[in-house]
Amino acid sequence: MTDRNPSVLVIDDESGILETLEILLRAEGFEPRVAQGGKAGLARLESETPDIVLTDVRMPGVTGVDILGAARSRDPNTPVILMTAQATLQTAMQAVNEGAFYYIQKPFRNDELLTILRRAAEHRMLRVENTSLKREIKRRERTAAAPIGTNKKWTEVLKLAEAVAPTESTVLVLGESGTGKEVVARYIHDLSARADGAFLSINCGALPEGLLESELFGHVKGSFTGAVRDKSGLFAAAAGGTFFLDEIGETTPATQVKLLRVLQHREVIPVGATDPEPIDVRLIAATNRDLEEEIKRGTFRRDLFYRLNVITIYLPPLRTRLDDVPLLCDAFLQDAAAKTGTDEPPKRLSDEALDVLMQYSWPGNVRELENAMERATILTTSAVITPEALPDRVRERRAEPLVSERAQGNPTLDTVERAYIMWVLQSEQGNKTRAADVLGIDPSTLHRKLARFGVEE
Repeated sequence: MTDRNPSVLVIDDESGILETLEILLRAEGFEPRVAQGGKAGLARLESETPDIVLTDVRMPGVTGVDILGAARSRDPNTPVILMTAQATLQTAMQAVNEGAFYYIQKPFRNDELLTILRRAAEHRMLRVENTSLKREIKRRERTAAAPIGTNKKWTEVLKLAEAVAPTESTVLVLGESGTGKEVVARYIHDLSARADGAFLSINCGALPEGLLESELFGHVKGSFTGAVRDKSGLFAAAAGGTFFLDEIGETTPATQVKLLRVLQHREVIPVGATDPEPIDVRLIAATNRDLEEEIKRGTFRRDLFYRLNVITIYLPPLRTRLDDVPLLCDAFLQDAAAKTGTDEPPKRLSDEALDVLMQYSWPGNVRELENAMERATILTTSAVITPEALPDRVRERRAEPLVSERAQGNPTLDTVERAYIMWVLQSEQGNKTRAADVLGIDPSTLHRKLARFGVEE
């Protein structure tokens, strides 16, 4: 409301009053919207949320009290002012009891109405800001704690995140989809000096190139069809805070050039503009791709990779930290219980259900586990979740053994070595350089072994 005139929906069954109020309100800096009759007023409320509602009480069919209830139901922060030519103590008390902001009697003086409207606009602004502040406090309380997990690999991730958080260094978060890259990025933000600033994020793979560049860098009026006004980009909107670029590996070479400029010069050039604009933002990027392999293929710029790769954090897949599954399940079951909107305590897992979860390989990682817990909460009517409430794929697909059932009786050394190498390679998302490091061998040795095992590279 601070960047525009307060909108006022005026509802009355007399067209003359609507015309008079529309002229008055526009002249006094409000944005009037009119509806003739209560039915038309309800229709407007279903399609838009005005800052203030000014409605007559006595109208055929739908009364002002009906409008009051509908407006309050849609947005409790909307002040509703009732006006009537036949005021009684009873109707005034009813209006106040049902949440009306003010009750004014016709005919009224213009200055009297304008004073009430300005007070209502200020009241709404304070209510909206207060609601926003409460949400932010709840978000901070929720995200300030370390992301859940006690597994050694996970605690090493958190230690690195905590060490880099106070700096201004660019961070590159790598990991499979669903491993919690945005969770770690938010954790870094919350522990940084920018915690009071905004945390904005965008999935680079979710938008076409033209729209992505407009969202990132902004655009000027007339720069393309539909650009009817100047628009600031997300880099500008995140000023003083942190900007999380998810799936940066999906960006095109043209967008990568512009991102390189952001990192090198700390400035952006909006689409269609010629002059750069300085930015003040900390950048955290993430991808589930092997960027070094993408560089070899020519789909990702080497210079951008080096700019991003100041601090790299690798997130382990859930299948390598299964000891964290019980803790994660408890947290997700509490979240799922809260979403139901009831006072029922969170469901708990039976021993059999937990055993099934611990044997699954979780290709969708933590996100898949969270979805499974929400689904189980919805489908379970008792207090205990049994295996039957888990998705079919979880019940039917156990974690794949390192060696085949046929070879488990007496596997050869080659069989065991191949199984272990493939497991490490899978755990490192196919990154051969990191897999070689985990295995304690040179990358060239790993390539020779893979060739010997007949694994295509």
